[in-house]
Amino acid sequence: MAIQLTIIGLVVGASVSPLLTFANLWQIKEWRIDRLKEHLRSEGWFSQLFGKIRPGLLILFVLLGISGMRMWQNNLLLVLVLLNCAQIAARRQPKPVWTLKAIAIVGLSLLINIYLAYQLPATDYRLPILIPYIQPFVAFVAWLAFYPIDRFLKQRILKQAKNLREKHSDITVIGITGSVGKTTTKELLKHVLAKHSMLATPEYVNSEIGVARWLIANLPKKPEVMVVEMGAYRKGEIATLSSIAKQNMGIITSIGRQHLALFGSQEQLRDAKAEIIDALPADGHAFLNADNALCVSVKKQAPCPTTMVGTGGTADLEAYDIEETANGMRFTVQQQQFDIPLHGTHNITNVLFAIAVSQKLGITLPKIAAQLRSFHMPESTFSVTKQNTITLLNDTHNASPSSFRAGLRWAQTQPADYCVLLTSGLQELGKDQDATHTELGSLAAGVCDRVVFLHKRNAKHFEKGYEKPVELFSATTEPVPPNSLLLCIGRLPKSAINQLLQ
Repeated sequence: MAIQLTIIGLVVGASVSPLLTFANLWQIKEWRIDRLKEHLRSEGWFSQLFGKIRPGLLILFVLLGISGMRMWQNNLLLVLVLLNCAQIAARRQPKPVWTLKAIAIVGLSLLINIYLAYQLPATDYRLPILIPYIQPFVAFVAWLAFYPIDRFLKQRILKQAKNLREKHSDITVIGITGSVGKTTTKELLKHVLAKHSMLATPEYVNSEIGVARWLIANLPKKPEVMVVEMGAYRKGEIATLSSIAKQNMGIITSIGRQHLALFGSQEQLRDAKAEIIDALPADGHAFLNADNALCVSVKKQAPCPTTMVGTGGTADLEAYDIEETANGMRFTVQQQQFDIPLHGTHNITNVLFAIAVSQKLGITLPKIAAQLRSFHMPESTFSVTKQNTITLLNDTHNASPSSFRAGLRWAQTQPADYCVLLTSGLQELGKDQDATHTELGSLAAGVCDRVVFLHKRNAKHFEKGYEKPVELFSATTEPVPPNSLLLCIGRLPKSAINQLLQ
């Protein structure tokens, strides 16, 4: 009995680290099988599921031919426990945010580990050593067990939000979706409408359950206007969001290739984004990007009046005399000049959406222009700051091929002595991922003097287009020199950015 309890303790201790690591990864992918599957496909399933050190220890165990010795079995489990403790002590252990769902899945997984460790020694005392290596599968079983409860709770929350929205039908709701520009457009609208009774979804809240919970918490406050960012990875998800939010106005900022691996095709992606327009009432209003062909194709199916915005000469609301300044952008709309501390001419379309919607809500053009003079982007969404002598472009909120290109185009206009690109590359592009990075590499060749990647595979394909060596980020990566321009594009840890700023 004492031996069995020892084995159970060792098994649980050895399993904690791989379980937390996988739970953290899956939570980042929103506990979705499709996003997890695409991540494992692009990143390499073996290393993502099992790591490198633990499989090496197991191979060593087998090669030594000691699988029949209980002492060595326990010693290997003990080594794994000590490895886990060292990782936690060094604060290098990834772990999920402790939501109810994360607690349930991790808790159920630990119970499964205890049950397996209790049952297996009676059959073969060598088998418990395998339990720490199957934590992704243990977590999947726990997820399956929790799924009916999770589904029930989700549907109850969605229904509660839907019923509450119906009781507050007088509130104007503006829904925003698109491959890029959703957050920027939302923040611009939030700023223009700041003096009004309004609320906007916070950062990273754009999923069905996230928006539903936010509506439940905020609808009773009875604002005049609510701005709701809507994200999706599959057809039908924006339709579900629309059935809850019941937007009066709908914006599609652009339709590109973001998350193409999950949608399957650009046509599917286009149809998914168009759901925000399909759901509008006859007395509602749609706002579309006239410079984006797929957005233009959505206009014909709008059940209500539509405003097209753009810079190409075919829009209902157009910006012209566009100029990039040291402090942001200057352009003209309907004879009104705008000076906005917002960088990147690709953002002009997002500003036009904010202008068009604000005009629809009765705000005059001069007042919109005056309010936008004090606008500042969130820290990680194409924001430009000065760090001593280094100019930092931070676009780490959520990059796409088009925003990556925009960052490179912007860098080309800057008077820096030296340009460094720090990036992890782009994810969830499906079969286009490698070719896209090669294309981006060729675009960077004439702009960036140095490129540092956090992703080995993306770096390899970027290097093909860049035609010069690309660095892989490490603890010894050197900081950028003074008077440099540092481009930080894609999801990056702050520690990596700080290391290059030292």
